[in-house]
Amino acid sequence: MNQESPSTAPPDQQLPLTNSNSPTKRRSWVGWVVLLVVLVLIAAAVHHHRKKKAAAQDAAPVSGPVAVRPATVSAGDIAVYLDAIGTVTPVYTDSITAQVTGVITAVHYHEGQIVRRGDPLIDLDTQPFVAQLGEAKGTLEHDEGVLAQAKMDLDRYREAWAGNGVSRQQLEDQEKIVLQNQGTVNYDRSAVQYAQVQLSYCHISAPISGRVGLRLVDPGNLVTANATTSLVVITQLSPTTVVFTLAQDNVAKVQDQMRHGQQLLVKAFDRVQERLLGAGKLITIDNQIDTTTGTVKLRAAFDNANGALFANEFVNTRLQITTLHNQVLIPDAAIQHNGDTAFVYLLQNNKAVMHEVKPGASDNGLTSVQGLEPSQVIANSSFEKLQDGAEITLSNVLAPASSSVSEGNAP
Repeated sequence: MNQESPSTAPPDQQLPLTNSNSPTKRRSWVGWVVLLVVLVLIAAAVHHHRKKKAAAQDAAPVSGPVAVRPATVSAGDIAVYLDAIGTVTPVYTDSITAQVTGVITAVHYHEGQIVRRGDPLIDLDTQPFVAQLGEAKGTLEHDEGVLAQAKMDLDRYREAWAGNGVSRQQLEDQEKIVLQNQGTVNYDRSAVQYAQVQLSYCHISAPISGRVGLRLVDPGNLVTANATTSLVVITQLSPTTVVFTLAQDNVAKVQDQMRHGQQLLVKAFDRVQERLLGAGKLITIDNQIDTTTGTVKLRAAFDNANGALFANEFVNTRLQITTLHNQVLIPDAAIQHNGDTAFVYLLQNNKAVMHEVKPGASDNGLTSVQGLEPSQVIANSSFEKLQDGAEITLSNVLAPASSSVSEGNAP
């Protein structure tokens, strides 16, 4: 059975094909693109204008005078310090161990107690040592009797020898017997002394004055002689010392002052350098430089009557090596920085004028500077608002801490 194939229509009767890229639709798409580009350009122009306007407003000087707290440049003396990290090192730290073997019968100290030299700490059972002492004394008494008898016999031999009653040999033998007995008595006396010393070791007292640490033993514990375990640890609190290190480049400065008999002051501060823990004096410098770090150790003595310096505590030290006289001094907060340049705001004719300075030594909130004269007036607050040439009014109101430490604005 034959299947008829579809007939093909003549060219003049065929329908026109649909074309998605017709000229009309292409023109419509281009128009939308152009409109979008125009809107983007307009938005960018508006944003740029607003940004420029805001920047201009920020750069514009603050309307009206700026209230400023003034500070007067003064003249005076200022100390020069070398800062370092140190460790509180007690003069004496005693770890007491047992010198005899025995059972603890009493513990007299309390944890953290302040003890004086000679105060009782621990008692051991004395019975074995009392017995040993009695035995040594008995032996001594016996041998002393033997010695006394030998001396009497010697006296008899001498009388008999004078009357030719005994030979010379018998006399000399008796003399040697006396010497032998004398040696035995001396030995016995030493044995008694040794037993007395052993007995004294049963009563342990404080060898130094200081603070007792945590409790390490209890009554009933058995301790052995020459063991490494400590029975009690005592640390001397007052006086104490601080050991700190300085760079080798500063050794000559310190030695020069010590050669001239100067007592160098050392201050110890806490970890954040806010609280003064104590003031002492430098007592010595180590005899060599540590080649691995290029530093040298120094020791300073502190009275530490209040106990603020704790053993093995890390502290910040300030060693005063000299004092500068007739220096120009200003508050630390008045100095502002612009990169590597330090400056202050001079107050002249109701205006703030930027003025470069060269800072020097600093101590107790004051810094010595070059470039100013005493009695000049400078700004000590409101630095976030000040600019070169800004009008100011003087105020006695304390400025916020944030403004007193903020960096000054560049002109």
